[in-house]
Amino acid sequence: QIQLVESGGDSVQAGGSLTLSCAASEFDGNYMAWFRQAPQKEREGIVLIFPDGGDGHWHDSVKGRFTISRDNAKKTIYLHMNNLKVEDTAVYYCAAGSRYYSLRSGDYVSWGQGTQVTVSS
Repeated sequence: QIQLVESGGDSVQAGGSLTLSCAASEFDGNYMAWFRQAPQKEREGIVLIFPDGGDGHWHDSVKGRFTISRDNAKKTIYLHMNNLKVEDTAVYYCAAGSRYYSLRSGDYVSWGQGTQVTVSS
């Protein structure tokens, strides 16, 4: 199982930016993704990234504000978040190991511990 460690969460004001990182013990050639879970809400998928760096399956609420990238040499994926909104407040999770073009939690084998993002007005 791949080990994942997220970092970069912080408290910011609305309109600000953050970049989250997810360092993986290895890349296995499968999809990776970012999810988030706000208080008292279900975990939701935000975006996935292909092994070759392409991205897809964007959640409508973050389209145009967030981007995803990967550095294969560092075995790290990133979530670049701009124009943050209060409703982006959540614990953000990195996930790996899906063989499917999917943002279903159950399709992902490995999960990080999460990093907290808090956006204030």
